[in-house]
Amino acid sequence: MGSEGPSTVTIHVTGFKKFHGVLENPTEIIVRNLKRFMQKKGLPEGLVLGGCNVLETAGEGALPQLHEVFKSAVAGQNNETSNGGQIIWLHLGVNSGATRFAIENQAVNEATFRCPDEMGWKPQKVAIVPSDGSISQVRETSLPVNEIVKSLSKMGYDVMPSDDAGRFVCNFVYYHSLRFAEHNRIKSLFVHVPLFSTIDEETQMEFVASLLKVLASLH
Repeated sequence: MGSEGPSTVTIHVTGFKKFHGVLENPTEIIVRNLKRFMQKKGLPEGLVLGGCNVLETAGEGALPQLHEVFKSAVAGQNNETSNGGQIIWLHLGVNSGATRFAIENQAVNEATFRCPDEMGWKPQKVAIVPSDGSISQVRETSLPVNEIVKSLSKMGYDVMPSDDAGRFVCNFVYYHSLRFAEHNRIKSLFVHVPLFSTIDEETQMEFVASLLKVLASLH
């Protein structure tokens, strides 16, 4: 096929383990079950489901693991996307107070943790990447958030765009991911999901499958 073959989109997905106040993180369950779920469902044409990793709910202390996960995706880039395909990082995090899904447009260069992370770190008004400048520095995703929300809403999901990913570990990871994505010419997106007691597991699995389909269709 060579360069004339259809381009693929490789999507790598991350979730988080438990943390203070959330003993069962829905994103850990979603990410652990996603490959099997998508095999049963059938992957949309042109989509490669890459790594599915569950991260520690920690900031600074979990950075080495996070960077390993990022680098492994780009290392495989030449094999999987030799026909000019795109790589997307899809990060899932839980918002325990949410009643719907939220597609996050941006991350802020500020770590202000309301409780310690799982490694005991509790920064207040700390720059995530000091060399990027002040804590008001913002990085935005290059993916069309409003278009993604519109497509998912049409499919019947209760989903909204958001400009505030918080200042906890979700925002911390998203900021690093957007920075890494920019430097490596790939894309990144963060999505907040509610607890399973608010939106059940089956619906959330279907939502993530639909989101993968929408992301694949953008390219």
